[in-house]
Amino acid sequence: METAKQVSVRLINKPGRLAQLLDAMAKAKVGYRALVVMDSGDRGTVRFVPKDADKAVAVLTQLNLPHELADVLLVDVPKQPGGFRKICERLAEQRLNIDYAYHSFGTETGTKGGGVAVVKVNDLNKAQRALSANDTAGKQKTSVRRPVYAR
Repeated sequence: METAKQVSVRLINKPGRLAQLLDAMAKAKVGYRALVVMDSGDRGTVRFVPKDADKAVAVLTQLNLPHELADVLLVDVPKQPGGFRKICERLAEQRLNIDYAYHSFGTETGTKGGGVAVVKVNDLNKAQRALSANDTAGKQKTSVRRPVYAR
């Protein structure tokens, strides 16, 4: 788990606007670890976690696009049913509110094979402590039974 800068941009909801933004990022060699696009009427919101936030901001400034930066958590999601649910439950136990979340299924950043969740919470430090503490406390001991023929 780590923290990262997320960039949010509101674009006019017209064909080609997102492609123009992504083209400008590609030309500046700005990669990103996760990206989500949400519709909200005549405008859409693009949220992404760039590999280099300073480069991304420079591109947006050059394009004269207003943007916002936010600190988010990048949380490895176990590759198992309910993996993300367990993360949400850990945060809820600590009374932390998830403002929003999205998931990147790429294998580059996910160490456990399930990808990475980008999570915006109301208290970043408390969320880090809750998820770190539960990484070790949440693991249950599993007993391995010997096969019948070995007893």
